[in-house]
Amino acid sequence: MASPDKKAFLLRIDPVIWAEVERLAQSELRSVNGQVEYLLRDALERRGIRPAARKRDRHE
Repeated sequence: MASPDKKAFLLRIDPVIWAEVERLAQSELRSVNGQVEYLLRDALERRGIRPAARKRDRHE
């Protein structure tokens, strides 16, 4: 179940891309959901957009 501070949404994705994301997530010891979020954050940062730190990140 999604945590209350996260937005849940349905994603339609090409099966080939899904398989690659699964493979990458497994190799980096992440869940697929965690990997997708990591890739999205990385893509935003590459474009100069820095999402606000999550609550738990602020305490580290």
